[in-house]
Amino acid sequence: MNVAMRKPMTLDQFLAWEESQDFRYEFDGFQPIAMAGGTAAHSAIQRNILFSLTGRLRGMRCQPHGSELKIAVAGRIRYPEAFVVCTPVPPRSKVVTDPVVVFEVLSDGTANDDLVVKNAEYRATPSIQRYVVLQQTHAGATVFARKGEDWITELVSGEEALLRMPEIGIEIPLAELYIDVDLAAMQDGSG
Repeated sequence: MNVAMRKPMTLDQFLAWEESQDFRYEFDGFQPIAMAGGTAAHSAIQRNILFSLTGRLRGMRCQPHGSELKIAVAGRIRYPEAFVVCTPVPPRSKVVTDPVVVFEVLSDGTANDDLVVKNAEYRATPSIQRYVVLQQTHAGATVFARKGEDWITELVSGEEALLRMPEIGIEIPLAELYIDVDLAAMQDGSG
């Protein structure tokens, strides 16, 4: 059986190629991966993340960004729902290389990538101190945080829970990230 193996793209080749594309792609270190669309709940959670971060970080050194700006991690390119960077980002930049906190919203189609693949990439990126994976069906987060040489996991859930981010000096009530999201409909499958 003769199987043709495609030569992997380099990061620079991907970035040049992506410039001419109509849609966004992530880069897995080998090839482009098309970005899939999300749900209304996913979009609302992303909006709430950015709103909460922006209000708390306005005028501060650390600043939030959304999925229009990409991050380079472990030789790959990702478009997380949101991230915070604490170094100045030049206005024409399209790639950030030193995010401090990264947010992803879990969905059925991305669960393995978010919890396993991206988790390993984010853990391998020294600037990333906290990786927050938010549930879409209930108020809950799996938080991975750097503690010395360790990558510690914490589960945060419930309406009264606080999402603590000492790396950027803020806390957000978890319920705030789920404003205008009908979690009951998401849980019973009607959402």
